[in-house]
Amino acid sequence: MSTAILTGQPVPGSSIEGDLRSLGFDVRVAADPTDAETLLAQVPTEQRVAVVDARFVGHLHALRLALTDPRFPLAAIPGAVTAQAAGRQALTRAVARENSASGGTARGGAPARAKSSVGDVDSLADRIVTALDADDTPLHRPTLGSLVAAVPADPQARNEARQAVAAVDDEAVRLKSAVKAHDGFFTTYFISPYSRYIARWCARRGLTPNQVTTASLLTALIAAGCAATGTRGGFVAAGVLLIASFVLDCTDGQLARYSLQYSTLGAWLDATFDRAKEYAYYAGLALGAARGGDDVWALALGAMVLQSCRHIVDFSFNEANHDATANTSPTAALSDKLDSVGWTVWLRRMIVLPIGERWAMIAVLTAATTPRITFYVLLVGCAFAATYTTAGRVLRSLTRKAQRTDRAAKALADLTDSGPLVELLVRRASGKSHAPAAGAAAVGGVLVLIPALLWGAGWQTAVFAVGYVLAAALAVVRPLKGTLDWLVPPFFRAAEYGTVLILAAEAGVNGALPAAFGLVAAVAYHHYDTVYRIRGDAGAPPAWLVRAIGGHEGRTLLVTVLAALLTASQFKAALTALAVAVALVVLVESIRYWVSAHKGGAPAVHDEGEPA
Repeated sequence: MSTAILTGQPVPGSSIEGDLRSLGFDVRVAADPTDAETLLAQVPTEQRVAVVDARFVGHLHALRLALTDPRFPLAAIPGAVTAQAAGRQALTRAVARENSASGGTARGGAPARAKSSVGDVDSLADRIVTALDADDTPLHRPTLGSLVAAVPADPQARNEARQAVAAVDDEAVRLKSAVKAHDGFFTTYFISPYSRYIARWCARRGLTPNQVTTASLLTALIAAGCAATGTRGGFVAAGVLLIASFVLDCTDGQLARYSLQYSTLGAWLDATFDRAKEYAYYAGLALGAARGGDDVWALALGAMVLQSCRHIVDFSFNEANHDATANTSPTAALSDKLDSVGWTVWLRRMIVLPIGERWAMIAVLTAATTPRITFYVLLVGCAFAATYTTAGRVLRSLTRKAQRTDRAAKALADLTDSGPLVELLVRRASGKSHAPAAGAAAVGGVLVLIPALLWGAGWQTAVFAVGYVLAAALAVVRPLKGTLDWLVPPFFRAAEYGTVLILAAEAGVNGALPAAFGLVAAVAYHHYDTVYRIRGDAGAPPAWLVRAIGGHEGRTLLVTVLAALLTASQFKAALTALAVAVALVVLVESIRYWVSAHKGGAPAVHDEGEPA
């Protein structure tokens, strides 16, 4: 139970007590600032506590935004301030300072940093905010827009504030704010107009975003199962269910924003399940095609490889420029200029095939055509989108004069997923290499992919894979602060995934490609998990995990050696065993980490989704 301390008796006709109780607060009334300090000390430190002016007039949703959002240790709106456990000490210190300065009695003339009340009125909550600002304490101030939050100074001002409240439908504002401000064309115009109402329906029935996320996953898995039947009816049902899964995928985020139910576990589930749904659907299409006598496993694996590499380009570029200085370029300026022309915004959002457009395309093609055609169109569309986005980011990087920070270099180093072989070589090199990191990574990829295409499972490929390991070490000898160093992780992903794909296809034995699909899926999960931990400021997975699964260079070398040593059928079995082993290790550790982080009270976050 959270506690709200009302400073003074509510004005007759005020709904403030009822509003606070509807938001889950136990309401206590303080006669004066000293009494408020005493009541504050009585609230257990692990509970959320709020100090609210009894004269507050405003929308219920304004209070909800300020007082119930779990993502911020401290938050405030005019007339109200709240603290979770992490911000409790700062709040207590600010209240004590205000009481000491005022002698324990109410006083005026303490203006807030931003005007927060109607007229010149003293408010303990606003004075606390001023004290927090004076200490440079991070304080979240939600954007209220048309919502009203004020502490009127007199009856006339109170009447005007109440009229302003009546003039705005806060439920309509709440529904609108449940939808992401920047979303794809398909999602904006074909999903969100009604999915927000589904989100409200779920909220009113006590459903949580995690439950809706799980429902979306189950729906997508059923869709994959329908596609695996290989029948026209199954393909049609699969397309319909995939769209239904996407509707639920939008709904869970809208429900989180509508009811402010953010959590670390929820963000991880939302992001992870999106990848699981899409790649499971690829597998379902491949199984369905096989039932009809068409082997498209190579196309399914190629689609997963391409999509995963697109995502790592997004992640790496964003992390490299997360807090870079002088982060401007003519290319970025042109992009901003184009944003002022409405139709170009939607066009550029659509051609990168974000998840909404991509899933809609897959669903329609599944229902109307064959799995092979679906994968052909998907590969061409994603290849074009990848070329467009990557080229734009390369141009931005070359034309800007950004200075990478140590944090960015550390994030990129974690994203490389370098294992024990690279670690050993880097220690011996002692930072002596002056080779461009992105260039070394690209050369390493060529050293393993070209031989795999030319000689398949021959020893030549394994020998060149040793060169890949050496190049991988050269790429990370120095901190990744170069202009194009954000390309290093994508080059490594393309090299590892591509090698597995090529060697499995070259094996020419039934089941090799599905085994390779499982291995790449397990490794890709590990790489996505690394991204989500970095985004949550938790750092990369533990070093023992990366070493246990070999790092990207160790797995790539191992696969080439296995391909050279074993027969085709033995190679298939080895890929299967490797896939199971990697999946078990990374899944167990990942689930343990995220569940413990959630139970341990990790800061609540919410993943707004990826552009791709």
